Amino acid sequence: MLSNKNIVLSGYRCSGKTCVGKHLARELGRKFFDTDALIEKKAQCSIETIVLRHGWHCFRRIEKKVIEDLSRMGALVIASGGGVVMDEENVVNLKRRGFIVWLNAKAEVLKKRMLRDQKLGKFRPSLTGSDPLEEIMRVLSFRSPYYEKASDLVVDTSTLFPREVAALIIKKLPRICGDRTT
Repeated sequence: MLSNKNIVLSGYRCSGKTCVGKHLARELGRKFFDTDALIEKKAQCSIETIVLRHGWHCFRRIEKKVIEDLSRMGALVIASGGGVVMDEENVVNLKRRGFIVWLNAKAEVLKKRMLRDQKLGKFRPSLTGSDPLEEIMRVLSFRSPYYEKASDLVVDTSTLFPREVAALIIKKLPRICGDRTT
């Protein structure tokens, strides 16, 4: 039954998790949480600052705690960080009370979205230090098996607006929650 299950959005940076999550929460009358925003609130600084000062390991430790806390609640829409599915314990916690939807997009689309975000002042620390498109392709190649293994539903966001992605997820909810009457 969907009523108490969380809907967890996973995927690479700029795949639409936050925008889609806000639409889903509004349409379903649920609370929305973005794990990256919660991490920044908990650390009282940006993710970029956390990574620069303390490294990715520190960020992942805070992220794990945020995931644990959210996983204890129900009936939420959660936009998770891009690397959350690489930690098996995170996946187990998220699946305990929820469904994971992998939002994916073509590497070129992700790069365009990241450049747009940078122009708006939203900077994301590099994961590899390489060319952005090369980094996206390399990281996606590595992470895709993790996203695939963790996900209950996959939606390609390359050509869809966030509201369209949310509507598609809502349409497919009965299938992913195993309840044909929802």
